[in-house]
Amino acid sequence: MIITFTQALAAFSPEFPLAVAYSGGADSTALLLGCAEKWPGQVQAIHINHGLQAAADSFEQHCSSFCAGIDVPLTVARVDGRHAAGQSPEDAARRARYQAFDALASAGQCSFRSVAIAQHADDQVETLLLALSRGAGLPGLSAMPAQWLRAGMSYHRPLLRVAAAEVRSWLGSRGADWVHDPSNDNEQFTRNRIRSSLLPVLQAGFPQFRATFARSAAHAAQAQIVLQEVAQQDLEQVGSPPQIVRLRQLSQARQANLLRHWLKEAHAVVPSGAQLTELLHQIVCCTTRGHQIQIKVGAGYVQRRGAELHWYNP
Repeated sequence: MIITFTQALAAFSPEFPLAVAYSGGADSTALLLGCAEKWPGQVQAIHINHGLQAAADSFEQHCSSFCAGIDVPLTVARVDGRHAAGQSPEDAARRARYQAFDALASAGQCSFRSVAIAQHADDQVETLLLALSRGAGLPGLSAMPAQWLRAGMSYHRPLLRVAAAEVRSWLGSRGADWVHDPSNDNEQFTRNRIRSSLLPVLQAGFPQFRATFARSAAHAAQAQIVLQEVAQQDLEQVGSPPQIVRLRQLSQARQANLLRHWLKEAHAVVPSGAQLTELLHQIVCCTTRGHQIQIKVGAGYVQRRGAELHWYNP
């Protein structure tokens, strides 16, 4: 169900002190202003300067002025948001942001127990369509969770059931200023093409698409939880690192599910579809002690060592 900005804020109950991820854009400005009005003195802002465009410093200056005007403390973290070869710019910037939050929390540079992020219902639809365009599995089709834990910190997306237009309408009623990031207009990026080309078509043909897409994402997320539980149960039987003989006793679907789970949880790597297919093929062929397995996954390799599979980063 799609709700209003005011309803979303009323339903939001984070732990305090609360930090709001504040870019200076319309959505994060609305969330920061709404939280600061609701919980005066318990909210702070964190601005991540990625240094990726000429306007980055002016964005930072705007955030500083705005926070001073509403009497909210601001912490600025400067990061290197450049992407590596083969990495998407969006993924590189996202990783840099969360690493900055981790660093701020662990270093005690600012005191907060939870972080609020201003992604809304349109962002959720874009994330789901982006995952579909890349042939993603259930983790991608689950889109963005409303709440999760990372490095002992509680993260929230309280606006996931609020349409973008509603967020802008609420902010307009407050007469607040915000900055416009020109990179959001660059249709070189798939997400921006989805926003500018697909969402208007969906709005015209399927006005309830935000709610229905959110339900599909929720179903995928629920199914993914079941798969994770099955993977953990199988891993307890197969062992970690996995024993090849026991792994071969599972169906290929459960082998794939277990291997994804093991690689992500034990080594923080996610195999591509091609890498996982080849690994499964090698497991089928692994019927003799002399059969070797060494397949690149992430920055390292999955390798057979005796009776087990290991992942290592050379």
